[in-house]
Amino acid sequence: MQDGGTREKDEFLTAGLVPVACRSCATTVLVKKNSPQHTSIQWTTDAATSCPVFAEKVSEGAHPALLDTCERLRDSIADAAREGAFAHG
Repeated sequence: MQDGGTREKDEFLTAGLVPVACRSCATTVLVKKNSPQHTSIQWTTDAATSCPVFAEKVSEGAHPALLDTCERLRDSIADAAREGAFAHG
C-alpha cells in the first residue's frame, strides 16, 4: 500500500503525460507541459536506437544522456502543443 507522499510523488511525475509521436521517425515519448517554458519528456524506448538523430550522434561518440532532445521531436512536440494535444498546468 502506498502512503500519501508516494502517491503524491507518483501523481506529480506521471499525471498529465500525453503520448506524442515524432512526425519524422514515429518514435513516441510521453510529454507534459509544466509551464509555457518547461516541457517534461519521458522516453518510453531507448533513444539511441529508436531515434535516428540520437543514433547518429551516439555513433559519433556522444553519450545519449547528455544529448538535448532531438530537433525533429522538439518540433513535433511544439506542433502537438499548438494543436491542443496538451496544455500547461
